[in-house]
Amino acid sequence: MSDDPYLTRSLGFLLADVSRLVRKRFDGRARSLGLTRAQWRVLAQLRRREGINQTVLAEILEVETITLGRHIDRLEAKGFVERRRDPGDRRAWRLFLKARVQPVLDRMRSFSDVTRGEALKGIPAAESEALIDHLLRIKANMLELERTGAGDKNPEEANYAKEKSDGG
Repeated sequence: MSDDPYLTRSLGFLLADVSRLVRKRFDGRARSLGLTRAQWRVLAQLRRREGINQTVLAEILEVETITLGRHIDRLEAKGFVERRRDPGDRRAWRLFLKARVQPVLDRMRSFSDVTRGEALKGIPAAESEALIDHLLRIKANMLELERTGAGDKNPEEANYAKEKSDGG
């Protein structure tokens, strides 16, 4: 790890590093079930949104519809997921979990709980919950900026442009 305080205490770098390390730990466990990270992400979202339109799920996962289609093909082959025609749109598919996947989802939940415990080891419960609350606030802030388009310009670039227009 770098001794540069900018890198070690940078919010962006720190979030990326923590995310990568937690995902890596969880991925190792998920592989024992014969799943890729992409597949367990699909299953996790379907668990929350069963019956979702395939195109909408691709948007949530931020993947191309063709990419999601391949993941669904593999999950269907495992007997975990079922596509059903959308009654309101013959071109669209709705996605449903099959009963056979329930033990896998239960194991994934267990893996998630263990990984969370490892990540938060040594942090009191109240502080862990406060950390989660702060991260949710950061996420909401960033989503709001994305939604409104506010803050798209780099503040330094905006100041430079203003100085130039003011004759500076």
